[in-house]
Parts: sequence; C-alpha cells; structure tokens
Amino acid sequence: MTAARNEPAVTLRRLLPEPGSLTADEAARELRFADLASNERPYVAVNMVATVDGRASVAGRTAPISSVADRQLFHALRTAADAVMLGAGTLRAERYGRLVRDPHRREQRIAAGLAADPLAIVVSASLDLPADLPLLADRHSRVVVITSAEGSIAGCAARVEYLRSAPVDLGSALAALRREHAVRSILCEGGPSLNASLFAQGLVDELFLTTVPKLAGRSGALAIIGDAPLHEPLDIQLAWLLECDGELFARYTVG
Repeated sequence: MTAARNEPAVTLRRLLPEPGSLTADEAARELRFADLASNERPYVAVNMVATVDGRASVAGRTAPISSVADRQLFHALRTAADAVMLGAGTLRAERYGRLVRDPHRREQRIAAGLAADPLAIVVSASLDLPADLPLLADRHSRVVVITSAEGSIAGCAARVEYLRSAPVDLGSALAALRREHAVRSILCEGGPSLNASLFAQGLVDELFLTTVPKLAGRSGALAIIGDAPLHEPLDIQLAWLLECDGELFARYTVG
C-alpha cells in the first residue's frame, strides 16, 4: 500500500463538519493524537476499509477494495501516530514491510515531532512469525511483539523487543508501551480479531472507516471487528465525513 511520491494528490470533498475540500495530507495534519493521550495508555485509533455489505477484505486481502484515495489517506494517517499496530494474521496476509517508505512521509513525521519511522506493534499470541516477513527483514524497522509465547524470532534484521503475558493482556501491554516506550498514540490497522479485542476492552478512542461502493458477498472476510460480540452496542460519534468518487471516509470518536 505504498503511494508513489509523484502520485497526484487526490482531492477529498468534505461533507461534515462543514463543506469544503482537502487532500489526505491536509486531513492528517488536523489530527493531534499525542495531545489526547492519557498517562495510563496511548491514544488508539483504528483504521479500516470495508465494502457496503461490511466485508473488510476480499480473499484475505484489502487491495481489491482499496483505491488511490484510500491509499493516500491510509499513508497520511501513519504520519500522525507514534506507532502502527496490527495482528499477526494481517502481517502475514498483507506482507507488511517498512511502514513509511516514502522519504517525504518521513519528513512529514519529523516536522510533526515524531520519529521518522513509526514503531511497529505486532500482536501474536503464538509468535508464529517467520523472520523473512518483509517487516522483520527490514533493518530500519523497530518492532514490539505482544505475545504469550516464550522465546524469540531468530534471524530478524529489524530491532525486535517483546511484551509478554499469559494470556495476552492488551490493556497491560498498552500501559507498558506508554510507560516504557513513550508511545503516546497508536494507529491500529487490524485485522478484525484484534479490533474486536480492543473494542471489547474499551481500548479504542477513534475509528477511521473507509466505505467503498462495492459488494463482496461471500468472497469477503470478517466485518471490521470480526464476529466477536461486544458486551452491548457501542456508541460512536461522527467527527468528519469525506467523499471521493462515491467512497466515504468517516472519522468517529468512540464512547
């Protein structure tokens, strides 16, 4: 999902809170996640894409339901957070590499007072992560793995650390990331099972949801928060709504 530096910036039409137009970079510059962090844990925003019938991928991948506008916003949001979180299944399926490859994006992060490269946070209870995954094979990447397994992943070029608990305790892990790694903000990119755990434990502060004008039917994967039930329906509030070629880009605050 790496956008080319010379790719023309897509103009997004802002429907709410007031009419206007802006680019993905301009939208991301409005975000001040770090300022909203508590002393107890990082501020957590989830970013997902879904079809109109609620599917979060097609044949296990998000590429078939993504677009230039969605990719530009996806990468722009990464310039606003200290860290990017994902589950092991998403890491394997999407073949994540270095999180910010574009030098211009790294410059944007530095200008915003962030490290040039975000910390990668991977949730893997079993530690079933081969060292040749592009993210783990990248010497520029810093990775924290949240796991309940012992041992480590041999042969990683990336700098890898571990946060362990049995079973995995996301609340405690987020507290440790805030306390020990100075992580103020996290952008979580799924997948659905990780999202479900975060929402169910009250650990999500915002949701960015791209809705694409497509129907996936049975070719799609789980919904954006999987099939795990919440204790009760969760209230979210619409903070902005953008549009481009029939795609809707919504930002919700949670709680």
